[in-house]
Amino acid sequence: MKMRSTALLATAAAASLVLAGCSSSTEADPTTSATGGADVPAAGGDITMAVFNGWDESLASSLLWQNILESKGYNVTLEYADPAPVFQAVADGDYDLVTDVWAPSTHAAYLDEYGDSITKVGAWFDNAALTVVVNADAPIDSLTELADNADAFGNRIVGIEPGAGLTAAVEDSVIPTYGLEGLDFLTSSTPAMLAELDSAMADGENIAVTLWEPHWVYGKYDVKNLTDPEGTLGTAESLTTYSRLGFADDFPEVNAWMAAFKMDGALLADLENKLQGADSEADYDGIVTDWIAANQEWVDSLTA
Repeated sequence: MKMRSTALLATAAAASLVLAGCSSSTEADPTTSATGGADVPAAGGDITMAVFNGWDESLASSLLWQNILESKGYNVTLEYADPAPVFQAVADGDYDLVTDVWAPSTHAAYLDEYGDSITKVGAWFDNAALTVVVNADAPIDSLTELADNADAFGNRIVGIEPGAGLTAAVEDSVIPTYGLEGLDFLTSSTPAMLAELDSAMADGENIAVTLWEPHWVYGKYDVKNLTDPEGTLGTAESLTTYSRLGFADDFPEVNAWMAAFKMDGALLADLENKLQGADSEADYDGIVTDWIAANQEWVDSLTA
């Protein structure tokens, strides 16, 4: 993911410093607009949405709803952090919403820890999956073949952040189940993994990386998922929005919209691909605005 990608470690470290200042339930002056003007009536308050660093569907869905809600008069702030500080901040009431909770498996540990302190709003995408991906012309098609062909992949699997649920699944289930202890499992960050993938694809080299669907990688590169006959990466998951406790009482209209929100894979992939092509974060607003205009009827239905 390009967005917020070069500062993952710094962002995670800094997240704890900003949480205390993210008050999210302050009611706005009813004559103040989301952009600070005095002519457009505000709908009633400030909302802080959390975006997971390096998770494209998190960014796309959050930018979409930021644009929609601000068009309705809300003032929406996006805060970027890794999953652990996000769950903590939502539980503490410092962040209002997070749209990218993977259930039931990927974020199970966080839901076990914070489930009583956050509220499920609704699932909006039901076909998410954790994957191990290789270049399409790689000599294998299944995780069962990876150990015997480790040399073809440089004896390594390139992963993402050490604390990610995907990383835990690979370490705790994929590697022991398929006898992959002889391969190096490299973890650092999603941007680092994507850089490795881009380099290997450009050079025509074999590579195995941990990934997830939906993701823009599937549209940009010729890759394939290794089959997982033992089900070590779990079954299809739902992308779910969670809120802080009391959000539905403070923002009943927004909560109802978010609870009813659904987005299919084609729309999500299209928006992700558009955002991935941005030259900088400064382009996001224009990209989302143009995308909404091209899909206006569907977007309007989200708040009908």
